[in-house]
Amino acid sequence: MKQILLPDGWPKPKGYANGILCEGKMVFTAGVIGWNAQEKLESGDLIDQLRQTLKNTVAILAKADAKPSDIVRMTWYVTDMEIYRESLKEIGAVWREEIGKVFPCMACVAVTALVEPRAVIEIETTAVLSNANNT
Repeated sequence: MKQILLPDGWPKPKGYANGILCEGKMVFTAGVIGWNAQEKLESGDLIDQLRQTLKNTVAILAKADAKPSDIVRMTWYVTDMEIYRESLKEIGAVWREEIGKVFPCMACVAVTALVEPRAVIEIETTAVLSNANNT
C-alpha cells in the first residue's frame, strides 16, 4: 500500500510528493553514481550522468524485484546547483524516460564534491514493495 500525503490547502507539488505513507518490505540503495558496469564515468555532463545513475538505480532495485513505481524517497546530491537548475527541463525528460510517472519524496542537496572526483550527481533511493509483492 502506498498513499500520497498532501495536507489540506497545500498545492500539489510538481514532480515529487510531500510525504508518502507505505507498508511493505523496504529497499535502500547506497549513493549511486552514473558510472558504467566497469565503474568508469563516460561523461562529465550532468544529464548523461543522471541517465546512467537512474539506470543503475533501477538495476539495483530489480535485484529485490522492485520497480521504479516502488520508489518512495530519493536524495540527490549535485556538485553544481546552478547547472541543475538550468537543466530542469532535460532532467524531467530523462526522469520520464528512465523512471516514468513516479513522484517520490525528494530532496536535492548541493555539495562541494562527491567521493568519485568526476561524479557530478549521486542519488540515494528508498523503495517499498507493496504487500502484494511480498509473497
